[in-house]
Amino acid sequence: MSNQVAEFNEYRSKMNEKLLADNNKIVKRIFNLDTNAYAEGALDVKTKELLGLVASTVLRCDDCIKYHLETSYKEGITKEEMMEAMGIATLVGGTIVIPHLRRAYEFWEALEDHK
Repeated sequence: MSNQVAEFNEYRSKMNEKLLADNNKIVKRIFNLDTNAYAEGALDVKTKELLGLVASTVLRCDDCIKYHLETSYKEGITKEEMMEAMGIATLVGGTIVIPHLRRAYEFWEALEDHK
């Protein structure tokens, strides 16, 4: 398996640094809001990550799917839990999300191999 996980994280970090260095107040606030939204609250982090994964799949955002998959993996979500959430996402999103489901499954395997 390729360095999918490392490549994704390197690119994401590099571009986030550039975006934040541009010092745009709106972008910085959105990044901050996103970070805080997934923090522990009335819902635990695992639940929030699965919600983010489902929403990202329905919206067909592969970068977002990868981010939520990796965070979910780090939070201890099992493959079975991830697949159940992706099943819900496919049900809600319809067959148009199947290519994203394939890439998500492939990325999960890369996470398992990346340990």
